[in-house]
Amino acid sequence: MIDILKIIFPTVLTFFIGISITPFFTRYFYRYKMWKKSPRTNANTSDAFNKIHNTEHELSTPKIGGVIIWVAVLFAVCVIYFLSLVMPSDLTLKLNFFSRSQTLVPLGAFFLAAFIGLADDMVHIYGLNGFAQDALIYRKIKTVLITGIGLMISLWFYYKLDFNSVHIPFNGDLYLGIWFIPFFIIVMLATFSTSVIDGIDGLSGGVLASVFTAFTVIAFINNQFDISALSGAIAGAILAFLWFNVPPARFYMGETGMMALTVTLSVIAFLTDSVLILPVIALPLAATTASDIIQIYVYKFFYGYRVFRVAPLHHHFQALGWPREKIVMRYWIVSVICAISGVILVLIS
Repeated sequence: MIDILKIIFPTVLTFFIGISITPFFTRYFYRYKMWKKSPRTNANTSDAFNKIHNTEHELSTPKIGGVIIWVAVLFAVCVIYFLSLVMPSDLTLKLNFFSRSQTLVPLGAFFLAAFIGLADDMVHIYGLNGFAQDALIYRKIKTVLITGIGLMISLWFYYKLDFNSVHIPFNGDLYLGIWFIPFFIIVMLATFSTSVIDGIDGLSGGVLASVFTAFTVIAFINNQFDISALSGAIAGAILAFLWFNVPPARFYMGETGMMALTVTLSVIAFLTDSVLILPVIALPLAATTASDIIQIYVYKFFYGYRVFRVAPLHHHFQALGWPREKIVMRYWIVSVICAISGVILVLIS
């Protein structure tokens, strides 16, 4: 019973912390006009994209709402940790999920990526004119940064935690040796690339809440209770963000949220030995990235042919005439189904 309470308590706590701190941050965001001062890119875009893209909304809505997520998680970790120090008891010690063996690495990755993402957002808000608008330059810079984070964490996994294999469902472990390091980096880059889903009000929050909830259950099944509590806390914080991000959004998640969540997601997937099930659990994220890759390569090598009217995939549905709310709701439904399917795969494999 206390193990279940350990998961529920931080989840509920981060949700209410997030709800409580949001009015303060919202006033701050709007007072200092913390939104983009220019469109996301100077590159040529299709007529279909220009038709569905609401530049006015983008340039008047704060883009660092992800701060609410990681601040809520930080508060929850600190509150529960200090309770275990000030009022040590079986209950408070058990509730504490800050541990060297399970959550030190994902928490470190979470906050490191959050601060890097915050710096990225700040450049767009108070940026360097054309440099801040150039999507190609920014894509390369962020790829290098994520590669660096992935390299540091993968070295820690390989040399400190003795990770050198991945579990293949229904087939046992595949030992990679030193190749575990580049594989880890590739997975982190692929997971981070799913940040393009942060394109419609409420979309990314609903999808990621389902994904982290799935890993809450998976870690619990694996008896990794600290990781389960952390995943639950992140899910609770995302739901608090989502409360204010549903259409019309009060703010966007921004890179400070998406970078923190996607980097941490890949770390937790490795820690729970379920990285090859991640594409199932996070299928809407994977499909979003795949649609972007397919569009780019087909357009480049097939003389300007477009597979989708607009990429990524959720914008394609917009171009087909689907209302934004319908797209978001259907993504949420698919996300829940995929999360349940992933948990079932873990149970039977």
